[in-house]
Amino acid sequence: MYSSTPEDWHEADRARRDERVAIHAAGDFYDLDAFLAGKDALRGFELAEVGDVTGRTLLHLQCHIGLDTLSWARHGAAQVVGLDFSEPAVDTARGPARSLGLPPERAAFVASDVYDAAQGVPDTAHDIVYTGLGALNRLPERRRWAETAASPVAPGGFLHLAEFHPLTDCLDDETGSTITYDYFSPDPWVDESPGTYADFGAGTVHNRSVEWQHTVGEVVSAPAAAGLRIEFLHEHDASLFARYPALVRHADGYYRFPADRPRIPMTYSVRVSRPAGG
Repeated sequence: MYSSTPEDWHEADRARRDERVAIHAAGDFYDLDAFLAGKDALRGFELAEVGDVTGRTLLHLQCHIGLDTLSWARHGAAQVVGLDFSEPAVDTARGPARSLGLPPERAAFVASDVYDAAQGVPDTAHDIVYTGLGALNRLPERRRWAETAASPVAPGGFLHLAEFHPLTDCLDDETGSTITYDYFSPDPWVDESPGTYADFGAGTVHNRSVEWQHTVGEVVSAPAAAGLRIEFLHEHDASLFARYPALVRHADGYYRFPADRPRIPMTYSVRVSRPAGG
């Protein structure tokens, strides 16, 4: 862990995440009512890259309120397990699972720190380990995370990671057009801004945020060092939310820069697999 890491980073992150669960469950960003009515929470590129999950087991690390997790069950996964360190998030995730008629043996949610996943989840091996956008930035130790994420991947299975591109953390906050921050900085970014990406104007109390920027090279190399084989690294020109004022929301729900501006990668995805032989 970096020497400049605040001692209270974990407690601060938990308090911040716990407080925002109710805001996210009630807001338009996640749109729980639409999800229960059939709306898919997954992104198109994730469905294409993960592929057919029919009959397979899937572990979702840092699942938040579980809509992505449950979407994989809807797409035919035999069993999905969502893990998150926020107990309010896990409790909230169990509600939609019940509403969808998914019993615990089909869709289970576990309250556990991601680094303790091996002890927290009921099974030791899964066909697919999945983690969605906005997870790695909250963890200081990418190598420890990679070892944790790689461990439950069964032989012949894979880990799929989608994340916000670290280049977006280097641009100025006002226009997103100037390189302002160090891409290789190991130091955490501490912020006290209220609200949430799902509702910038939400009134919140626990606002201390400690995040880290991990380069693409570091993220891809870490699971490879843990014994998995890199299948692909894809970069995407869209964001899930209006990170910069200049971003425009398109019909597909993604945010992009206007057509008269050069495109940059705003998200990326990686798939790494464990050979069938072990």
